Amino acid sequence: MASSFILRTCKRTTKIGTRLRNYSSNVNDKKMPGQLEEVEGKRATFGMGCFWAGDSLFGALPGVIRTSVGYSGGTKESPTYKNMGDHTEVIDIEFDPDVVSYAQLLNLFWNNHEYSLITKIKRQYMSLILYHDEEQKMIAEKSKDHEQRERRETFLTEIKPFEKFYPAEDYHQKYRLQNHPWLIETTGLTTGEILRSSSLAAKLNGYIAGAGTLEQFEKDLPNLGLSDKAAQYLKKYLIKNQGTGLYC
Repeated sequence: MASSFILRTCKRTTKIGTRLRNYSSNVNDKKMPGQLEEVEGKRATFGMGCFWAGDSLFGALPGVIRTSVGYSGGTKESPTYKNMGDHTEVIDIEFDPDVVSYAQLLNLFWNNHEYSLITKIKRQYMSLILYHDEEQKMIAEKSKDHEQRERRETFLTEIKPFEKFYPAEDYHQKYRLQNHPWLIETTGLTTGEILRSSSLAAKLNGYIAGAGTLEQFEKDLPNLGLSDKAAQYLKKYLIKNQGTGLYC
């Protein structure tokens, strides 16, 4: 079962089954940094408070291929952060079901809400599961019932069919990683498109925020294609931020 990381609330300011390829800076190489070899992934979409924290949480999880943050669950066309309408901040996850199950993703979901599962809050930060097929719907509903019984509480989590995902603005993508411009430059993760779609970006964004374990990081490291300097930099911040809680 996947480990849990505890989120902490603060105010907001302003699989891997195959190895990550180590790409050179050759201009003829059309692959983006950290792009995986072909893996047949599935999608999961969750709202659990501020999406920066969830992006780091799931990005470090073995079996997660890539992550993106954005807006979903509502009816407004083309929402933006300043004009979100009835949408919710969500994390859109691509994962390898041969490595991590949807039920394991839900385990992190239930145990890492930034805001309470039982306290009503505005739709922007509400607890939300958007299922992509009937199997996910069934698993999510059973999981919710089980968690409510275990905790003897009634959750306000909505479980709805996924309809459309609108990626958030570039400055929201891999927000923790973007606080480390040197690491972004040295790994070539320099555009919003790459930050959204790169598996490497998802891993770095998770580890640098303190998500995952040191043992897991050491196991993952040979697959990341980092220079020794970048690896030591990332390890330093993983150790520094472990146990402090993910927050926004």
